[in-house]
This record gives sequence, C-alpha cells and structure tokens, in this order.
Amino acid sequence: MTEAIGLAAAQDYCRRLTKKHYENFSVASRLVPSGYRQHLANVYSFCRWADDLADEIGSTEESMGLLNWWRESLQRCYAGDCRHPVFVSLQNTIQQFQIPIEPFEKLIDAFCDDQVKFRYETDQEILRYCSGSANPVGRILLYMVGEHNNQTTPLSDSICSGLQIANFCQDVRRDATRGRIYLPKTYWDKHELCESSILSGGEQSRLRRALSEWATLARGMLRDGLPLVTLVPLWLARDLQLFVRGGLYLLDELERNDYDSWTKSIEVSKVAKLKLIFRAWFSPRSFVP
Repeated sequence: MTEAIGLAAAQDYCRRLTKKHYENFSVASRLVPSGYRQHLANVYSFCRWADDLADEIGSTEESMGLLNWWRESLQRCYAGDCRHPVFVSLQNTIQQFQIPIEPFEKLIDAFCDDQVKFRYETDQEILRYCSGSANPVGRILLYMVGEHNNQTTPLSDSICSGLQIANFCQDVRRDATRGRIYLPKTYWDKHELCESSILSGGEQSRLRRALSEWATLARGMLRDGLPLVTLVPLWLARDLQLFVRGGLYLLDELERNDYDSWTKSIEVSKVAKLKLIFRAWFSPRSFVP
C-alpha cells in the first residue's frame, strides 16, 4: 500500500475488521461509550494484523519479515508517516491519549517470540511472555482513561495475564496443531507428562490434572486483579467485569468438563453471556468472586 488513505476511510476499515472477527465478547460492545469505540477498534485492528502476520502466513521466515515491517510501520506512525489504514486510524488514538510506543512494541515482540519459542520452563517464564503478549493491551486501556499508574497497572497486568493463561488452558489442542506448548515444563514433570503426549492428546488423565493446577493459577490472577473495577471509570469497570467474569466462567466450564479441552469445545453460551452482561451492567464495582 503506497498511498495513504483518509482518516474516515481508515476508521471505517478498523471498525469493519473488528466486527468481522468473532470474540467471546466484543471489544467495542455497547457497554463502551460511543466516543471510545473507534479507539478500541483501532487498537484491536493493530493486534489483529500482528496476530495474523504471526500465525496465518505459514512460513516463520516470512512471518518474521512481515512482523518487522509492522514494527517499522508503527515507528513511522509515531514519526507522523502513516500509510496503512490501521496506522492512519491508530495515530489519532495515540495522539489523543498520549500513549507511548512501548506497549505496542512489546506486543510485536511477543508475536516474534511465537515464531521461535515453543516451550516454556516455568510459570515465571510464561508470565514474562504474558508481559508482552497480553499486559500491554490493559496498559493501553489505562492510558486511554487516564489511569495508568502504580496502583492500577499491577491489577491490570494480573487480569490480562490471567486471561491469557485461561485461554492457553482452553486452547491446548489448537496450540498443539501449531507445535506450541504453553503449559510449563514444571507441570510436565509433576504430572509425568511427556512432550509427545501433550502434542497428541495422549495421557489425558495426567494432562487434565496438570491443566487443573494451571487453571487455578489463572483463576487466582483474575480474582486478584478484579479490584481494578473500583479504580477506573464506570464504563471500563463494566467492560472489565465482562471480561474477567467471562474468563472465570470459561475456567468453571473447563472444570465441569474435567479439564478436557482436547476433545471438548469450551465456550461461553448465549445464555451465560447475557447473564454476564447483566451482572457487568448492574454490579460494575463488585469484586467479590
């Protein structure tokens, strides 16, 4: 793409891209004030493009090259030279809320790591990965509402990392098809698992016990971060309730299915989603599990 497009067309592109992709909960839901929806669509579009460049190309070398191009495009965006519609639209968000480049670069770093790193030794190593793959999104939101500080940031990081690990528990089979195992090796050793059994879905009883323990970590992190709802604007408190309660619901569903995420699809039903939205709307400041 050699010629920049206008802001209105770029914003429309980001809105359509956001609507196109299924998520358990819309990133620009009706819980969000209209003035923020476009900005959330801009941030989501940045992440969506980076994710697709990392996972949908089919060649590690080509993906790395494209992710480097995406990083260069980000740097040009901060220098005032935007051509891709995502950056034309995102620049407006960056300028309005004075968001530094660091969280966006950390997201790209994590996608690059996914091209070369497929195993993790400990929870601490996974949490370092989450500090690039998940936590920056929460920090960007805090910048957007003017609440990025030493009190809110650790709570946001706890929520984002907890959601990431919950997703890893949910997506063991999908990740295995890509040769990735996010479950740390400390759990392999404790539950007598081997690499081949995790990749093939063998030793299901042992894998389920390991996931049960890992899911407990995710559940604790989500609950630890939930007090953030008392420190942010009401609309964001509602959105946080929706995402955190949705993550806890997924973990509860996983437990009800005896932590079998290999043969069973763990999703949020429409009825459950409506209940979660109801709770988020009427009890936005509650952080009681």
